Amino acid sequence: MEKFATVDYIIFVIYFFVVAGYGYWIYRKKTAAQNTSKDYFLAEGSLTWWAIGASLIASNISAEQFIGMSGNGFEVGIAVAAYEIIAAVALIIVAVWFIPVYLKNKIFTMPQFLNNRYNETTSLIMAVFWLFLYVFVNLTSILYLGAIAISSLAGGGDTFHFIMVALAVFAVIITLGGMRVIGFTDVIQVVVLIIGGVATTYVALTLVSEHFGLGKDVLAGFNALMTDAPEHFNMIVEKPGPGATQEEINKYLMLPGIGMYLAGIWIVNLNYWGCNQYITQRALGADLNTARKGILFAGFLKLFMPIIVMLPGIAAYVLYKNGALQEEMAPGGVFHADNAYSAILGYLPNGMKGLALAALTAAIVAGLAGKANSIATIFTLDIYKKYLNKDASEGKMVWVGKLTIIASIVVAVLFTWNDTLGIGGAGGFTFIQKYTGFISPGVFAMFLLGMFWKRTTGPAAIAGLITGFVLSVFFNEFAVQVFGPETWLYTAYLNKFGVYEIPFQICMGLAFAFTMLVMVGISLFGPKVNPKAFELDKKMFKVEPSILVMIVITLLLVTAIYVRFW
Repeated sequence: MEKFATVDYIIFVIYFFVVAGYGYWIYRKKTAAQNTSKDYFLAEGSLTWWAIGASLIASNISAEQFIGMSGNGFEVGIAVAAYEIIAAVALIIVAVWFIPVYLKNKIFTMPQFLNNRYNETTSLIMAVFWLFLYVFVNLTSILYLGAIAISSLAGGGDTFHFIMVALAVFAVIITLGGMRVIGFTDVIQVVVLIIGGVATTYVALTLVSEHFGLGKDVLAGFNALMTDAPEHFNMIVEKPGPGATQEEINKYLMLPGIGMYLAGIWIVNLNYWGCNQYITQRALGADLNTARKGILFAGFLKLFMPIIVMLPGIAAYVLYKNGALQEEMAPGGVFHADNAYSAILGYLPNGMKGLALAALTAAIVAGLAGKANSIATIFTLDIYKKYLNKDASEGKMVWVGKLTIIASIVVAVLFTWNDTLGIGGAGGFTFIQKYTGFISPGVFAMFLLGMFWKRTTGPAAIAGLITGFVLSVFFNEFAVQVFGPETWLYTAYLNKFGVYEIPFQICMGLAFAFTMLVMVGISLFGPKVNPKAFELDKKMFKVEPSILVMIVITLLLVTAIYVRFW
């Protein structure tokens, strides 16, 4: 049966030409100014606060969130929204304390930060690591998940490879214009993403309302969700007791209650939003006030993302639980959580399907463009300029950056073509966590101590990077075998495979804590003030009244959410 009507194709084509046309207009309007590498990679001084905030969200939300978080909503409920809500608080921390350090010290890339604060060895190691991570993990997973999601929406068949290439080409068109084009086109991408996401949530809630005989009433549908699945509306997952079911244990392993708020969720968010080229790059070309407003605007938008990407998953759970969506069951007779979002999309009326397709495409293309630009920035400024051609002109660096963008996208397509890296088998979210989660504690410890403790040394940074990785692997894979399932540090539970497992976020917290101790211990053998330490001025961290108002509003909203759904 045909999945799309003519109106759906028309809506999508309009979306494509609006984004591409606007991007080309921005490019032509500013092309005379794009003769420096900093302007091309960072859009220095030209992005407004609302463009920075929109670009941060557009780059962050991808098929992984639409598919993965909706699936987690199906399984666990609103507790998974903690990632988004704590992100809003983490963005306040980044805006007030991290960004001033970067801007005052004229930091343009994360490897440059490590070089200026520690040494060239640490910088080069992490530059190479980030390049491999962005190309072989992030680009490939975004392409794979995006092509799978849109192919499913389009009715499956042999469309996967065509859609994958089309997404890659669309991303290249946007990315070659530089950060200025990415930033301003991301504003359109976010608008489309939000409108399409809200439309899908509206349909999901009206489907629930109709299923319970309440008519087409969105609020009645939401109330029906809360009444029929009250356990899906608790922000804190309770610690399993002696008689806990396997389902309850699985939820806790994914989101370990109060424990995760004392451990991994802060490391994940602060490392992602504050120490990540892909994200910080949007703000590094702006003045402090503009950067802060943009980051806080992104935090405000973050609070509304669960409505778009999580509620449809809970709606799918309630519908399936009450006899609907049976046609979406897997061959084994079980509904797969990752199919929750696409199951809801199947009920969209003509026209809205085209809007949903545009929203998904916007999320995927924005993610690809942002990653490709970060790859080009790190390679050009931290490897090509430093080691391959120290005398490269500004024009030459822009040209190298464009070639790097094309090369990275082509490599990602080649590795995704037959799923060479096994993303489909591992699952997109698991695939990304596998390669980034183990390194996060060490990287975040390096940045945190490097910014705010003048005694931290280069050897301590390298030791911290190694320690964080080794301890992450140890706590995740070997701690239970060595110390047993129950210690004063952690409690392990039998997972669905019958193997004892420590919640991943607890492992991350433990690895981070011990890494900090190692780095502090090593640094104490060095000078009281490291010669490469950054100069910090208390005035750097003062905020203007308008910034303070944005912070207070965000914190009040976060408090209200937790008070209502604790």
